[in-house]
Amino acid sequence: MPPTIGPIEVFLDKDPFGILLEFVEIAGDDAAAGVGDKVVEHLRAISWADNKKLERWHTIANLRADALEGITETERIRNIAIIAHVDHGKTTLVDQLLRQSGTIKQLTATEQLLFTPTTSSATSTTTSDSALDDGFITRVMDSNDLERERGITILSKCTSVRYNGNLINIVDTPGHADFGGEVERIMSMVDGVALVVDATEGPMTQTRFVLSKALSRGLKPLVVLNKADRPTARPVQVESDLFDLFAMLGATDEQADYPLLYASAKQGWARDALPEGTTPHGMTPLFDLILKHVPAPAHLDRKTPFSMLTVQVEADPYVGALYLGRIQSGVIKVGDTLWAIDEEGNKVGDGKVKKIFGRRGLERVERGEAGAGEIVSVAGIKGGGVNVTLVHPEGWGEAGPQPLPTTPIDPPTISIFIHANDSPMAGKEGSKLTSQLIRERIYKEAETNVALKILPGPTSESLELRGRGVLHLGVLLETLRREGFELGVGPPKAVMIPDTSPGALPGSKLEPVEEVTVLVKEEYAGGVVQKLTMRKGEMISYDADDAGEGWVKVVMDVPARGLIGYMAGEFKNDVHGQGTINHIFKGYEPYKGAIDTGRNGALISMALGESAGYAMAPLQARGTLFIHPQTQVYPGMVVGESSKSQDIYINPCVKKQLTNIRAAGADEKIVLASPRVMTLEEALAYMGDDELIEITPSSVRLRKAELDANRRMRNTEEDEWGDILAYWIIHSCEIILTITAYAVARHLTSSSVEDRR
Repeated sequence: MPPTIGPIEVFLDKDPFGILLEFVEIAGDDAAAGVGDKVVEHLRAISWADNKKLERWHTIANLRADALEGITETERIRNIAIIAHVDHGKTTLVDQLLRQSGTIKQLTATEQLLFTPTTSSATSTTTSDSALDDGFITRVMDSNDLERERGITILSKCTSVRYNGNLINIVDTPGHADFGGEVERIMSMVDGVALVVDATEGPMTQTRFVLSKALSRGLKPLVVLNKADRPTARPVQVESDLFDLFAMLGATDEQADYPLLYASAKQGWARDALPEGTTPHGMTPLFDLILKHVPAPAHLDRKTPFSMLTVQVEADPYVGALYLGRIQSGVIKVGDTLWAIDEEGNKVGDGKVKKIFGRRGLERVERGEAGAGEIVSVAGIKGGGVNVTLVHPEGWGEAGPQPLPTTPIDPPTISIFIHANDSPMAGKEGSKLTSQLIRERIYKEAETNVALKILPGPTSESLELRGRGVLHLGVLLETLRREGFELGVGPPKAVMIPDTSPGALPGSKLEPVEEVTVLVKEEYAGGVVQKLTMRKGEMISYDADDAGEGWVKVVMDVPARGLIGYMAGEFKNDVHGQGTINHIFKGYEPYKGAIDTGRNGALISMALGESAGYAMAPLQARGTLFIHPQTQVYPGMVVGESSKSQDIYINPCVKKQLTNIRAAGADEKIVLASPRVMTLEEALAYMGDDELIEITPSSVRLRKAELDANRRMRNTEEDEWGDILAYWIIHSCEIILTITAYAVARHLTSSSVEDRR
């Protein structure tokens, strides 16, 4: 243990660097790594009231510690990912680790008064999740606007804390299945994972997904049963379910012998046993468990040439692209020349290292050098990208530099087509309008979004985007919308693959199937099962849930295309807000046939202009409207849902004529019901096969793909005649095959009779 500083009051009037140097002289260089935290600890111990000066000293102390530290010894490094199902408390847990390590500051009273929560966009219906908790900003890792508005983690992010002279790099990961690619790609950066499980819900679909990825890479998890303070917590049953899950996923004996902590990230405590009586404080047991259980990257050699697999690319306005990854071998210094090689070993870029950044909390800290085992960002390389290996070009022998192995990503399951907006409103609300700008932006996105695949569209002006779900693609489209793009988006469809199994018929297809887990009140379970069965779902299990009396847990296998129009809207109505639905990709199965979602027809505008309340009032009897009065509409735009199965053409722009004749209803009050305003994801789920979504920075409109009503009706008639013709052809073939089979059977029967004679 290093000696203490002594009476620190003597140094209060000195320059901050003076007190740090004094500390180093007394305590020795070995204590330099934790110098910032130790100085602040002493300042707090004497109740130093000037928080702003305290924060300034802490910042300078941390910078001084980095300068003194240089490269961290591999034995003092821990790289860990926090993985869990959505809403099980990953980001809140990281918040507490940052707070209790002294990495992020507590706002002063004045700063708390000036704090403004993040607000949602005009078109978003999700409330902000940014708030204060005991003077700390919550969800500090969710820095993206969309993440704060939706209250979910979309991108994996890396941070670091110091604890007892050790550097702990922490990676926060998404919990939604749609962003599973973010989890898969960061597994190569870490040496261990903390599996966070809700002590009430237990292991869910995404728990199984992220745990399977960790186990397949040979990582040994530590388990945190979060929300253990809740009265509904059932830790004994959840522990049993967890062990069964480890066994089902084929965990080794070493992996199945996992350590377990009970925690409440909200209250900021973790313990190896359930607390009794007073509420405990502190996350020290979790810090100690990480140091004990997660192996240090001591097996990595710093004497070999430098290599690093890029797992994330960030853009910086001053230094350009930043390539994030864990150094796999060697040492890197500013000014080194590096090559970028792809997965096949081909050189795709090079450059000199301009900057090296480490992490300290939420900030990037500039470094002069870094070694194997550390997670850093490197600037100055041109031509790199995700899953590209950065290497030093020399010292590899005759074989030359080789790429590092990459983690395979699960295939996309949903596709959409996008093109430049071609509606009558095109160019009036956005600033980026051309197909070329859209193409450049999409291909740039694909460089960092590993789960996104791009294919040519049906026309030269369109692109096909393939992703992991409607939410995954919806977040991308929302990002483009906020950047000023105007887009036309086709309906989402399941990604089919050819059936190459032995005995498969020519042209047969396989479709993606999702395992769906529904937790719902028992009185609503029947309606949910019926809806999913209509969508070609198959029941796997139906059991009473331990989470509460009257709740059931339903597990079904449902085609991915059957979930597109259900999860975003209908499910909430079916369960009256008392249920959750989660899904995870299970595999490919033979095509299960057409799905009739039972959606009603559309109310289609037949006029160009501004909608009027006078015209909309009587139209409410025809169905549910999607627009407010004084909304710009055009022919072919879908302005509502019909109460019948057929489309209805309406004119919402009729205004009351001004005359000098007093009408009987002149003073009647117009009463309009609130329109059904859909978010982007809801519109994607709702739209039909013959419809498009028009996306602009200020609007999300539903329209017909063919705006001209006459052409649309003609195409419909042709499709109907085509369906009739196809039906008769298939029916005729079946009759011919039946007659042929019957004739062959008669012939064989008569032949056998003649042979017997």
